[in-house]
Amino acid sequence: MNERLCGAAVEPVRICAAGELIDGGAGVRHAATLGGSEVVVFFVRYDGRAYGYLNRCAHVPMELDWAEGRFFESSGLYLMCATHGAIYAPDTGKCVGGPCRGGRLRPVQVDERDTPEGRAVFWLPDGELRPVGL
Repeated sequence: MNERLCGAAVEPVRICAAGELIDGGAGVRHAATLGGSEVVVFFVRYDGRAYGYLNRCAHVPMELDWAEGRFFESSGLYLMCATHGAIYAPDTGKCVGGPCRGGRLRPVQVDERDTPEGRAVFWLPDGELRPVGL
């Protein structure tokens, strides 16, 4: 499956085996570029579904995780920015508490599918946000 972006074909990017993402647990980071700058996208599981976002707080453009791959606060119900405490709904990316209330994380398209190696999570790049090297 190819997607056409800015005149170039971009393949889905395999992020991890589906079982590596546990509800409310550690996420998986992946290097990306946005408008020529190096950034990070991340993937987590919430309520049985995989979600992906640009790792950038809606309040101040800083990465959210408080330790590498740790995006959920202690209850496992919300994503939390380690810098300013903004709280986000993991299924929508909407800020539900803290300094950016009403803002939202930039989502990335995620596809979970069966592969010959087993079920896996894929990132479907779009627009300017792309995997490093493309």
